[in-house]
Amino acid sequence: MTNQQQIRAEFWRCHPGLETDARRSGRLSKPQNFHNAITRSAFVAFVDYLQRTGQISDALADRVTL
Repeated sequence: MTNQQQIRAEFWRCHPGLETDARRSGRLSKPQNFHNAITRSAFVAFVDYLQRTGQISDALADRVTL
């Protein structure tokens, strides 16, 4: 993955339950501060995993937002 859009798409693909909840509440396309703490925490853990396994660069991990 080389950009934020790809990371967000993969996050939602890997977390279909969170995507369903966000879509149902109208938050799916909103900035990260509109999402609940569970979704934001899962996203942080997801980005951390991608960075630690070398799937994304440190710079991309530092700037990606939900």
